[in-house]
Amino acid sequence: MRALICRAWGSIDDLTVEEIGPPAPGADEVLIDVRATSVNYADSLMVAGKYQTRPPFPFSPGLETAGVVARCGADATRFKPGDRVMATLAWGGLAEQAVAKESETFAIPAGMSFEEAGAFPIAYISSDVAIRWQGRLEAGETLLVLGAAGGVGLTAVEIGKAMGARVIAGASTAEKLAVAREHGADDGINYATENLTERVMALTGDRGADVCFDPIGGELADAALSSLGWGGRMLLVGFVGGVPQIPANRLLVKNRSALGCSLRHYRFNAPDKLRASVQALLGWYAAGKLKPHVSHRLPLERSVEAIRLLTDRKALGKIVVTLGS
Repeated sequence: MRALICRAWGSIDDLTVEEIGPPAPGADEVLIDVRATSVNYADSLMVAGKYQTRPPFPFSPGLETAGVVARCGADATRFKPGDRVMATLAWGGLAEQAVAKESETFAIPAGMSFEEAGAFPIAYISSDVAIRWQGRLEAGETLLVLGAAGGVGLTAVEIGKAMGARVIAGASTAEKLAVAREHGADDGINYATENLTERVMALTGDRGADVCFDPIGGELADAALSSLGWGGRMLLVGFVGGVPQIPANRLLVKNRSALGCSLRHYRFNAPDKLRASVQALLGWYAAGKLKPHVSHRLPLERSVEAIRLLTDRKALGKIVVTLGS
C-alpha cells in the first residue's frame, strides 16, 4: 500500500509517500481501507518528536480516519467487512490502510460523506469532552471560542450552540468570523483589530464569559482569562500560539478555573464519558446541528502541503487527504 512515511524526527518536509507492506489488525482492532483522513496540528508535532506519542520508525502520521472495514481481529465483533466507519488512531491514518481499536471505531451515520467522517472524530470529540465534562457548560451560559474558524474551534462553536449557550466567536480576520457565524456564533470579535477583553465585557454587560475554549494559547490567553466572569472556566485545548503562564492569584480572586482538556485522558481513563460524547455528537449530526466544514481536499501525494496549510493557519475548518475511490 502507499503511505506517507516518517523515518526520522524532523520537518514535515522530510516526509515521503512510499510503498510499504499493509498493517495487520490485532485481536481487538479493525483494518480500514482508508477513504479520507484529516490532518491535525499534532501530526506536525509527532513528526518533530514533540508529541506525547513517539511511534517507532518508520510510521505514518494521521490521528483519525474514515473508510471501509477490510478485516476484523478475532475479538472485534461490532463491525464486519464492508461497514463504513470512522476512527481515532494512535497514528497511521495517512495511508491507504490503517488499523484502529474497535473501541475507538464508530459507524458513519447515514448521509455523512467519507470526507466529513474523516474530519469528524478528533475535532468534534475533543471539543465535546472539553466543553461537556471539563467546562460543564450549561444552557444560557456564554461560551467564548478562540480560533473559532479553525478545525477544532469551529466544532466548539457548533457544540456550544447545540448545548443552548450564547457563543462569542474570536478570530483574526473578518472572513474567519463570517464562517463562525455561518456555524452558529451569536457574536464575533476580531482580536487582530479589537481588544478581546473589552469586547467580551461589552457584549456581556460586564458580566464576562462563563467558559472560554482556547486552542490558541500564547498572548491571547491573558486577555481571555480577563474576559471570564465569576466562576469562569478556561479550557486549555492547545498551544499553537505558545504555552501561556497563568498566575494563580487571577484564578483565586474571581473563583475561576483553568482546566487542561486532552482527548487522550478520555480515551485511556474515561471511555464511558467518551462514548457518551460520541452518542450526543452523532445525535446532533442527525438533527442537522453539526455540519463538518472541509475547506481543502488534497490527494495523498500532497499530504505535506495539507499539514503545512494547517500549521500556517490558513485553514477554515478541516483539511482532508482523500484516498481510494
